[in-house]
Amino acid sequence: MASNALPPQPIPSSHPLAPAPFVVRSQTAETPDTHTLVLSPSDGHAVPPALPGQFNMLYVFGVGEAAISLSGDPSDATAVVHTVRNAGPITAAIAQSPPGQTVGIRGPYGRGWPIDQAKGRDVVLVAGGLGLPPLRPVLYGLLAHRERYGRIEVIYGARTPKDLVYYGQIQQWRLRPDIRFQVTVDAADRSWYGDVGLVTARIPDTRFEPGNSVAFLCGPEIMMKYAARDLEARGIPQSSIWLSMERNMKCAVAVCGHCQFGPAFVCRDGPVFRYDVVRDWLATREL
Repeated sequence: MASNALPPQPIPSSHPLAPAPFVVRSQTAETPDTHTLVLSPSDGHAVPPALPGQFNMLYVFGVGEAAISLSGDPSDATAVVHTVRNAGPITAAIAQSPPGQTVGIRGPYGRGWPIDQAKGRDVVLVAGGLGLPPLRPVLYGLLAHRERYGRIEVIYGARTPKDLVYYGQIQQWRLRPDIRFQVTVDAADRSWYGDVGLVTARIPDTRFEPGNSVAFLCGPEIMMKYAARDLEARGIPQSSIWLSMERNMKCAVAVCGHCQFGPAFVCRDGPVFRYDVVRDWLATREL
């Protein structure tokens, strides 16, 4: 079986389990249960360099910690940005951290999206649910150097219009002539005038050169499984399709075993994997 193409990223500190204090600069509600936090180091130093697709461990003192993907502009050395959904006591405490509160951060960890492989090629981004935040740093990078890439196609889907994150920014992206951004929802109300249906239903409408394209997918595993299958049917090789497998990460240093996925550990060997590496694992229930 082919191995993941990217080299392992070094652990950023000699004490990987010790969080550094960061201060919440702002907190923005994206949806009723999802908030975006902008955090800066409490000592005023630059944030550790990170690759799009990597994650941090965010710690609320006295509550616990959770693995959260980076979702900000990777060129900003003054702050880190995380979009967090309230999915339990720990993520609720993180998401609801008010400006001025101190949050512990350790990281970044994992392997990022292979953006270098996209140079000179068409790029397809497919996001479902809360899969857009881990892909937003990719989009920032692509648009910052727009001349390096071919077509940029983005498909983003959510359950309902109220579940869409970054709604205002999406409207700005959709006005750009150098990017095509499709948005769809599973179920709509009377206020919604956009597409209705699964993310995969929009793939036939994407425009790219099959033999010269790369695809980045993030979202529920069932969505990524079928989106990857449909993109392969459109002619994108399995080796040019990448998935973010963000699941069950607890320690971030491949010690606890919670995120074992086949023979790999998601926190160490991912969270970004090449499709041909994880295709068979996706087909195995309860893996």
